[in-house]
Amino acid sequence: MMGKMGSITTLLLLCLALISIAIEAIDVSYDGRAITIDGKRKILFSGSIHYPRSTAEMWPSLIEKSKEGGLDVIETYVFWNVHEPHPGQYDFSGNLDLVRFIKTIQNQGLHAVLRIGPYVCAEWNYGGFPVWLHNIPNIEFRTNNAIFEDEMKKFTTLIVDMMRHEKLFASQGGPIILAQIENEYGNIMGSYGQNGKEYVQWCAQLAQSYQIGVPWIMCQQSDAPDPLINTCNGFYCDQWHPNSNNKPKMWTEDWTGWFMHWGGPTPHRTAEDVAFAVGRFFQYGGTFQNYYMYHGGTNFGRTSGGPYITTSYDYDAPLNEYGDLNQPKWGHLKRLHEVLKSVETTLTMGSSRNIDYGNQMTATIFSYAGQSVCFLGNAHPSMDANINFQNTQYTIPAWSVSILPDCYTEVYNTAKVNAQTSIMTINNENSYALDWQWMPETHLEQMKDGKVLGSVAITAPRLLDQKVANDTSDYLWYITSVDVKQGDPILSHDLKIRVNTKGHVLHVFVNGAHIGSQYATYGKYTFTFEADIKLKLGKNEISLVSGTVGLPNYGAYFDNIHVGVTGVQLVSQNDGSEVTKDISTNVWHYKVGMHGENVKLYSPSRSTEEWFTNGLQAHKIFMWYKTTFRTPVGTDSVVLDLKGLGKGQAWVNGNNIGRYWVSYLAGEDGCSSTCDYRGTYRSNKCTTNCGNPTQRWYHVPDSFLRDGLDNTLVVFEEQGGNPFQVKIATVTIAKACAKAYEGHELELACKENQVISEIKFASFGVPEGECGSFKKGHCESSDTLSIVKRLCLGKQQCSIHVNEKMLGPTGCRVPENRLAIDALCQTTVSNERRKY
Repeated sequence: MMGKMGSITTLLLLCLALISIAIEAIDVSYDGRAITIDGKRKILFSGSIHYPRSTAEMWPSLIEKSKEGGLDVIETYVFWNVHEPHPGQYDFSGNLDLVRFIKTIQNQGLHAVLRIGPYVCAEWNYGGFPVWLHNIPNIEFRTNNAIFEDEMKKFTTLIVDMMRHEKLFASQGGPIILAQIENEYGNIMGSYGQNGKEYVQWCAQLAQSYQIGVPWIMCQQSDAPDPLINTCNGFYCDQWHPNSNNKPKMWTEDWTGWFMHWGGPTPHRTAEDVAFAVGRFFQYGGTFQNYYMYHGGTNFGRTSGGPYITTSYDYDAPLNEYGDLNQPKWGHLKRLHEVLKSVETTLTMGSSRNIDYGNQMTATIFSYAGQSVCFLGNAHPSMDANINFQNTQYTIPAWSVSILPDCYTEVYNTAKVNAQTSIMTINNENSYALDWQWMPETHLEQMKDGKVLGSVAITAPRLLDQKVANDTSDYLWYITSVDVKQGDPILSHDLKIRVNTKGHVLHVFVNGAHIGSQYATYGKYTFTFEADIKLKLGKNEISLVSGTVGLPNYGAYFDNIHVGVTGVQLVSQNDGSEVTKDISTNVWHYKVGMHGENVKLYSPSRSTEEWFTNGLQAHKIFMWYKTTFRTPVGTDSVVLDLKGLGKGQAWVNGNNIGRYWVSYLAGEDGCSSTCDYRGTYRSNKCTTNCGNPTQRWYHVPDSFLRDGLDNTLVVFEEQGGNPFQVKIATVTIAKACAKAYEGHELELACKENQVISEIKFASFGVPEGECGSFKKGHCESSDTLSIVKRLCLGKQQCSIHVNEKMLGPTGCRVPENRLAIDALCQTTVSNERRKY
């Protein structure tokens, strides 16, 4: 009897489990118009947030702000090299906790797109591949190579199984609605010939074999095999189409800005241009669009690629590097999302037709079930368009799209920004002089009595690619000795060492003395170093330090680009002719990293006894500096102002905040104080910060800091800087300004810990100028300033209906009045730091 009852119970539990799965499961599919969720076509707005570029404590806030900004989906790559730094050794802890990140998305009620790749590009070190992969014999990346495919399959399977185990695919009730295999391979596939085509087929078959119950995508892959969806990446994708009428028009990377590189200025992409690109995409049938990036974040540690990608990956995204709203971009796009979502059914279900007015002016009409939605798009880069559309006159500014949800009333134009502009400021007024300790990097003399000091990783009779060290440090020592005998023709008063390198940085030592250093410029990573030296009779030590500043991450065969020293010669002049002694084939000993790195001088647990406290040595290469600082009061984001330093890395409480290179200045030319949003965007179109350090300030997340305790800052200065100018600073909003259009609502806000303390300017009518330089026009409402003060002063945020009923009559005979405001934000007193 008990056996029978047990069987019935087991059967009932199984039935309940199956019912539960059926209830929770989400059906994700697609057709030629859109991604469908539970059978319904959807307009989906997505944003890229890369989990390793922030901290786990930041994730809830970032995703909450993304949701508030109108996003439905969070998209992320999966970064193989940080998860498997050594073969078979995995790390999913801290800000690498992928499961926690996906569950944080789920907790906010959003969907997720998992771009497994596992190649990511992303300006990430080595494109996301672990460097040990390169050192497997006979491997060839991203082609029909069994060794590579086996490794790729193992990691991809690991990720898929992890997501499946946690029930994170939509088919299991989880948030993941799409997955991606490979990444932008179509851009370089031609270089791999037939093997490349076969590799694409293999990737598609691998993806389908997992049967995860949600569609797979391939971006920039025009021949993506069915049923995989090919998608578009770029600044504009309105004229792009998928490779089948049965697939939706999807945009996986709408580049909201651009990355920074050492020696370059700061790029910006205007809110108007991003909105124009999005408006055009939906005008021409798009239904899934992802911002790359929505939050760029920080390249902590040694994760930046390039080479020469900065530690900041701000990307001019709608959420800035620190997680604050980047206004007006965030607010302008939020309103666009609201408008397009309001007409989702008509856009995804209706028929469409286009009207061409000439001169790059078009109208698109979507109709469904008696409802119509219209887009009026003017792609001319400089001329406004005046058109008669359905017996009504409209003026469409150049390079803009107007959206008319009822085909009559314009509720949104991409060129008319009604969101505030937030002027951020770095505040170090309350900073104080830091008390520094110091220590030189030991073992600059690498040999004694013909033997190499310390741990030798490799010995070889040739010069090796720096990747042999599996990229466990930016630095690789090349060490050899030269035996000079009496009468050696190389002996001369005019003796030089010549080093050819494809590394990014080179430091040269002869017999323990620093001879010189040289750095590659951005984009030109091959150079020759030459300097005078003196050799003694007998053994002479030659030590070279080759440094990297991020490994390549893009292009055909980028994985095989040589990094490191390629040739070494001793060159002298003898009776007017050059005598060369090539020591490239000497026996070379290789040591990985700096001694301070290997013994973890940056660790808070290290003893302080070995540090010097007096006679600080500044402007010397290969120096370690250490200090402590108090956590700033308040909730503003904390940054290190590393002015005065040269190049190196920094740690706060043992956390590597990234590479710094304050001495590398952006060029003097190419920047402008103004930016015309009209016309095709290029990464060098709207840049600032010329003539200054590419990056001076470095983010220290709250979770790296200690509340109520001193924080330890350790710096390795490679180039020779002065730490006395280093300060601890905070980032906040100094001013909020706007120039909103009549008929809209203006939301004015400071940060959560601030209030609007002063209204410097307010005018409703025809105000002139831009943020920071507004002035009154020839007509205005006389009550504007007093009304705005009443609505906003002393508040963290306020809303103003921009119309004459709220602000008073203007007497202006213009199509639209505008409201211009300049407001100051003031931080309120707080004794606690933000708890994410």
